[in-house]
Amino acid sequence: MPRLIARFCAAQQPLAWTPPAPEVRALQALVRRLAALIEMRVAEENRLEAGTSVAAVRFSVEEHVAYLAAEIKRTEELIRAHVDTHPTLKQQSQLLDSIPGIGETTAALLLAEIVDVTQYRSARQVAAYAGLVPRERRSGSSVRGRTRLSKIGNARLRKALYFPAITALRCSPFFKEWAAGLRERGKCKMSVIGAAMRKLIHLAYGVLKTGKPFDSEWAKSS
Repeated sequence: MPRLIARFCAAQQPLAWTPPAPEVRALQALVRRLAALIEMRVAEENRLEAGTSVAAVRFSVEEHVAYLAAEIKRTEELIRAHVDTHPTLKQQSQLLDSIPGIGETTAALLLAEIVDVTQYRSARQVAAYAGLVPRERRSGSSVRGRTRLSKIGNARLRKALYFPAITALRCSPFFKEWAAGLRERGKCKMSVIGAAMRKLIHLAYGVLKTGKPFDSEWAKSS
């Protein structure tokens, strides 16, 4: 194994790993805690919808849902305060917030999971890290089936970009025009959503790397 790693490093020459800054580690912990709380609330709400004939159980679940809602709100406030007290994070959050479909919650998750944009050499590398690069289904020398997302990467990033992509496709003039071109080339609904998710991660890399907010004219060529 050490020899294999040595050959890989000699061939690929990856950048030296550096630990995330303390404020980024703290943000990552808060963002992941928020995701866990939301998952717990969804699970409990599903139990309520499924129904129960035992009043005591229903009361217990309702109390837990109320507690989780309060904790979610508190954690969101903690994330907002944490970002506001660190100038770099605040500036980066504002840059990401300029992208159609991305709000402060998604911006915080992107900053927590991308960690340090300078460690990536291109937008495609960030997309690959998120598992958002297209992958062809092959059998021997033939291509079979539609091209799909690789889904080999950071699942948190992919999950966080799904609804922002849908929002951007529905509400943003830039994304509407861009998606129309994909549909004209025969792309199906899910392929367009996947492409929009990849476009968002490319735009996120662009605004963070350049330090400039989203610009639709620049984005057309990215």
